Amino acid sequence: MESVTVVIPAKNEAASIGAVIDGARAACGDVLVVDGNSDDGTAAVALAHGARVIRDEGRGKGLAIRAALPHLSRPVTVFMDGDASHDPRMIASLVAPIEAGEADHVTGSRLLGGSSELHGGFDEFMRLTGSSFITALINWRCHVRLSDSQNGFRAIRTDVLRQLNLTERITTIEQEMIVKTLRGGWRMAEVPAHESKRAHGVSHVRLGRVWFRYGYSLVKHLYFSRPRR
Repeated sequence: MESVTVVIPAKNEAASIGAVIDGARAACGDVLVVDGNSDDGTAAVALAHGARVIRDEGRGKGLAIRAALPHLSRPVTVFMDGDASHDPRMIASLVAPIEAGEADHVTGSRLLGGSSELHGGFDEFMRLTGSSFITALINWRCHVRLSDSQNGFRAIRTDVLRQLNLTERITTIEQEMIVKTLRGGWRMAEVPAHESKRAHGVSHVRLGRVWFRYGYSLVKHLYFSRPRR
């Protein structure tokens, strides 16, 4: 799909980024890796596998996504993680509702497609509970029926993405993107997407340190901030 750029924020993902890029390049015409000041050679591996690479300071996923905006020129942008938890073969399914004119922003739902990460321990239980609560509030406020508001695997029309006026610095940008899409009058859709366990290492997200930022971000974007539409 020459109409698609896949954006992969990555920090110290050298062990998996090559395979992720290879899979993404099989599905689209352009791959952009936003390297978060990695010290393990992530950028070099990404370049060797044919991706474009830009660098940010590695201070959060939201900042990485925002850093990618000036480098996007294709009609559709897909976001996926660099830890091999997202299946590149699902890119076509994410993009299909946009290309059919049925949606402007499509998320991959782990509630519909399953997850190998969101069960088995107290941390996973808290992540799933918190995600479900946030999704329920978004559904109530915006009069929709989404099942997953937190998955980073998603496709969005690039012109819509530019109008969202994104401000979040960390992973809260994912719920911000959904809320602003809905409040701006654009169309949301979901497709099933399975989440695998990370190929190596551990998540960079520390829920105990950032949970309150999810609540603050949600209230701010549900009631106060708006896209530029």
